[in-house]
Amino acid sequence: MASLDNRCALITGAGSGMGRSHALLFAERGARVIVHDVNPDGVAETADGVRARGATVATIVQDIRDTSAFRAAIGAAEKQIGPIEILVNNAGVSGRNLAFEDIDEETFDRMVAVHVKGTFFAVQTVIPGMKQRRYGRIVNISSTFGVAGGARASHYGGAKGALLGFTKSWAREYAAHNITVNAVAPGFILTPMTSASNGAPEKLARRITRIPIGRHGEPVDISYAVAWLASDEAGFVTGQVLSPNGGEYIT
Repeated sequence: MASLDNRCALITGAGSGMGRSHALLFAERGARVIVHDVNPDGVAETADGVRARGATVATIVQDIRDTSAFRAAIGAAEKQIGPIEILVNNAGVSGRNLAFEDIDEETFDRMVAVHVKGTFFAVQTVIPGMKQRRYGRIVNISSTFGVAGGARASHYGGAKGALLGFTKSWAREYAAHNITVNAVAPGFILTPMTSASNGAPEKLARRITRIPIGRHGEPVDISYAVAWLASDEAGFVTGQVLSPNGGEYIT
């Protein structure tokens, strides 16, 4: 089991779904956790779960698209529980299974602002401290849509693909500072967000037939991968994309 003892981790979008799962597993493995989300109720519930596992927690309720406010909130959280050593860029919004012609400008802008802009400036905020301490673990949550594409939700696939470009570029730029940057590209994972756009029972049943493992993914399946990449066990791994997807995509 990869230990995260005494590490301080910021997990964006941790108010539900995969982000909550990451936060709880990190707490179980000894990390101090900064729980971020735009949803205050979700943040509170996740924070309670972190505390219940005996871990120290700080919270950020902030729209990640507001760069200056988010940066200020990160600084306040670090003053509360310590400098960030691990950043998990998990915050995201659903592609809603939209056909290309149905994606309007507002929907496109929101997708890019949350996934691409939010991730970019979150990393830019924590990188100086990581460089100074010569230690950092950054894990970007992409998607199989970013790796292999998808027939619908091209704005989502494009945004997730951008995270892969960030991952490889930052890995090269910061390796000399003992900062690793990797991506996790989940397949279909049952969460409140994915169920909202794919939740019809017959649709979910059809998806299982395409997954060789024979089941849908659960959030913790992704959390195990994230926790390993965030640990010292993965210190020689950088610029890589790990895709837990049950064998649905093999590239």
